[in-house]
Amino acid sequence: MTTITVEGMSCEHCEQTIEEALRGVSGITDAHADREAERATIEGDPVNAALVQAIEDAGYTAHA
Repeated sequence: MTTITVEGMSCEHCEQTIEEALRGVSGITDAHADREAERATIEGDPVNAALVQAIEDAGYTAHA
């Protein structure tokens, strides 16, 4: 399991957007975003740079 800090989520829709973006990354089996904790938890065999890029492409700021 990998955890990434995500800034800019303010609602449930933001969480869903992040989760969909992360699930689209090769090697990811599941993702859960938590706006209150400002993080996303990812399951699978991720490459951190790809995760950060997917989150940033969705319009948010991420730190691995």
